[in-house]
Amino acid sequence: MSRFFFNDRKQLVNDAIEGLVISAPHANLVRLDIDPAIRVVARSDWSKSRVAVISGGGSGHEPAHAGFVGKGMLTAAVCGDVFASPSVDAVLNAIVAVTGDRGCLLIVKNYTGDRLNFGLAAEKAKRYGLKVEMVIVADDIALPDNKQPRGIAGTALVHKIAGFAAEQGKSLSEVRDIAQKACDNVFSLGLAMETCNLPGESEDDENRISRGKVELGLGIHGEPGASIVDTHNSKTLIDTLIKPLKAQAGDGRVAVLINNLGGVSALEMALLTKELAHSALKDQIAYLIGPAPLVSSLDMKGFSLSLLRLDDEFERALCADVETVGWQKPVAFAPMRTLSHSVLRDGVETQPSANPQIGARVKAATATLIGLENRLNALDAKVGDGDTGSTFAEGARDIAQLLDANKLPLDNTAQLLQLVGERLATVMGGSSGVLMSIFFTAAGQAIHDGQSLPEALLKGLKQMKHYGGADLGDRTLIDALQPALEALREGDLNAAVAAAKKGAESTASMQKAGAGRSSYVNRENLEGVTDPGAVAVAEVFAALAEK
Repeated sequence: MSRFFFNDRKQLVNDAIEGLVISAPHANLVRLDIDPAIRVVARSDWSKSRVAVISGGGSGHEPAHAGFVGKGMLTAAVCGDVFASPSVDAVLNAIVAVTGDRGCLLIVKNYTGDRLNFGLAAEKAKRYGLKVEMVIVADDIALPDNKQPRGIAGTALVHKIAGFAAEQGKSLSEVRDIAQKACDNVFSLGLAMETCNLPGESEDDENRISRGKVELGLGIHGEPGASIVDTHNSKTLIDTLIKPLKAQAGDGRVAVLINNLGGVSALEMALLTKELAHSALKDQIAYLIGPAPLVSSLDMKGFSLSLLRLDDEFERALCADVETVGWQKPVAFAPMRTLSHSVLRDGVETQPSANPQIGARVKAATATLIGLENRLNALDAKVGDGDTGSTFAEGARDIAQLLDANKLPLDNTAQLLQLVGERLATVMGGSSGVLMSIFFTAAGQAIHDGQSLPEALLKGLKQMKHYGGADLGDRTLIDALQPALEALREGDLNAAVAAAKKGAESTASMQKAGAGRSSYVNRENLEGVTDPGAVAVAEVFAALAEK
């Protein structure tokens, strides 16, 4: 099966173009209605009063190229099939449709198919009396000795600069010259840890890049890279790209385009941007463009950097507003801004005190939870992630250590409950620690406000249910804790023990969990298994009754 969303493979690009046009935020795109095989996206607000700027190529590099159509950038984009150059007829129809007396500039990436098809279309357009010029972007520096470097993400910068010149009303020769100047001053290099998945490709097809490695300089159509780097370390990889890019660009001010090749998470792209900001290039960076997909490669797990040597003309062009789907407004580079703020220490102020009876009960509860660790983990392994016992034991060990060190306010119930709540939030992992912290913290506050212990514990339960979202019957510790506390309110600890035991046992027959990890487990796995949290509650009440 394919790892690619589509309905009809033959209509994939046509369907995607329709989605792009109808969702364009400026409502300024149209598809030229010529022939289903001719896929041209153009500006709906174009008047032929200026030089037209056209680009295009294979689909799969979105938002390039149609995502750069709009005021200030491209006049039209010609879309081929996935990773396939558009036909001569498609390019010719685009030229004729949008080109007026001022002429047309074609911006072409340096691939044989694109050069030939756009080139022949340009020659044919001249037979219609149209003025057509072409520039070829060859920004990839992965193979220094290659006489035909590929055009990759730096193409978007050429689009922006040429589009700005055309929008200013410059002549065809002027637009061509600044576009060529941009081509001569942009340098790109990329890498990936996984190549892309093609529509219809079997999910059994293996990724040729070994785990733990990246390919440096692979092409935007998945072509093999120039070399292998044996690390995924973000700093090392940024440094690996920066060294040759800096050697090409020299020491002047640069704009850096941080391009997501399609499959890198936003979190990772932000991290890579941070590494760039601290790299050997940091003192030269004037603008950041991205991080974002600009010239992608379907879902390739990789990224590229493009450096543009700046002058005043380029800077004005890059910063000018556009009305497109895909362009990212440049951000003037500066170190991260911070705001000093005094730290809030939310600690509970307590005074250690002695109370032998309370101390004995604390010791009994903590020893019980520590002793239950393996049993609870075994239960949780059947219905959750197998760590309930370890989580409760970790909290119990911390409280036990405080007890042994005589650091608990045993003679002040409000302080004791609040301190336990604070410690459990710190040492217990996941949601369990927070829920138990809410329970004890709210109960401690209720004691402070004058409520009795049973009523305070029920107040803590109420708040735990409120924030946690679970209730009776949801197959959680609440199924044992609530009936036990309600029995305790009547003054009968033995009744509370019996209620907790009965509540815990009832969870074994509950066929659906309403909260926690167990809520994702099917009923067959839950059947006959008691909830580990409920078991913990029942065993603690039993231990308390013995003291």
